[in-house]
Amino acid sequence: MFNYLPLSAIIDERILCMHGGLSPDLNHLSQINDVPRPMDVPDQGLLCDLLWADPEDIHGWGENERGVSFIFGQDIVKKFCAKHEIDMVCRAH
Repeated sequence: MFNYLPLSAIIDERILCMHGGLSPDLNHLSQINDVPRPMDVPDQGLLCDLLWADPEDIHGWGENERGVSFIFGQDIVKKFCAKHEIDMVCRAH
């Protein structure tokens, strides 16, 4: 199913929604539209992170205990929101 579904959505140009979380590879929101769909989910990279990254009570980026993607702290979310002029990152996972 994850091979076909949209990776994310932006609501009212202020809220970024996705299943997983942020990615250290995500520098511009337009990159999300460049990911070909359908596509098998790789073990690393932007697509993997949008589906499987997790927030944690840490500073910066860290290894995810699941062995796939990353964990990220509040500081990452705050920097990301400021850089992309959005108010919130909303995740389903």
